Amino acid sequence: MRVDLFDFDLPEQNIALRPARPRDSARMLMVDGEQLEDRGVLDLPALLSPGDVLVFNDTRVIPAQLEGRVREAKIGATLHKRHDLRAWWAFVRNARRVKNGDTLVFGGGVEAVCEEKGADGALLLRFTGAEAVEVLLHRAGTMPLPPYIASKRPIDAADADDYQTMFAAKEGAVAAPTASLHFTPRLIAALEAAGIGRETLTLHVGAGTFLPVKADDTADHRMHAEWGRIDVEAAERLNAVRAAGGRIIAVGTTVLRLLESAADEHGAIRPFEGDTDIFITPGRQIRAVDGLMTNFHLPKSTLFMLVSALMGLETMQRAYAHAIAAGYRFYSYGDSSLLLPRRG
Repeated sequence: MRVDLFDFDLPEQNIALRPARPRDSARMLMVDGEQLEDRGVLDLPALLSPGDVLVFNDTRVIPAQLEGRVREAKIGATLHKRHDLRAWWAFVRNARRVKNGDTLVFGGGVEAVCEEKGADGALLLRFTGAEAVEVLLHRAGTMPLPPYIASKRPIDAADADDYQTMFAAKEGAVAAPTASLHFTPRLIAALEAAGIGRETLTLHVGAGTFLPVKADDTADHRMHAEWGRIDVEAAERLNAVRAAGGRIIAVGTTVLRLLESAADEHGAIRPFEGDTDIFITPGRQIRAVDGLMTNFHLPKSTLFMLVSALMGLETMQRAYAHAIAAGYRFYSYGDSSLLLPRRG
């Protein structure tokens, strides 16, 4: 499909630079089939049914943004995917100044050697010393806020909490699963009281999620791989939900992508561990989920393509036009949407 079909104009004032406070006070646009309804995140327990299950991503964002030097040149590195215990692939600002074998010097005495340059322009950085890489990153790194926020204001202490979900447990992401940022203990308690279940899986979100689609046709775009895991017990519980007539509602596009990567041709979810570079566009059948809660995404992004695959491009174009006109806040710190396609 032509990438420009997924373009739209978004006014600057619709881009959220800070989250709603409290988190669960954000607005939520419900798209039920083709019907649009303005609601709030706190309405979620009333919009789902007993026996439904929300699936969350329990990845935790690491301070993956580093500033430093190579020789006399300033460079900036954003880690995006772990290679092994001491090496990460990174997108590097001013990468043309870096050669294989160069040592990149970051703050706090943290150093890494460039071992390889990938075909996509990323560099493989191997961190030196005996301390765990996670320790080094907490010493020298900052939270890797999306470019559309970081370009408009400095990262500050509030982001260390604001950009983590209440489910964050397993370190490895360089971007938050932002649909889950809206959840609070009181909302979870209300969902439990309404008979709505909860399940977690892990997908370490990479910085590739922010990369623009530069191709003119979706067939020519290559997704960056991300590591994910669904254990045997979680897969069995999710399949049991469907068998009992309940719905699986993915909280975030990362959850949907991982579930679809693990689903067989009949929609049954299998245990999964490894990389996925699944690219979901209109025309691909969504088998593993019955709905999606997600924030509002960038024009021409793979994530807007994904929601269009779930709901239909025309429906999502209309939904986004409504959201913009109604003043919904977009992107990582923005408002939410609940997308419920017609069954069957």
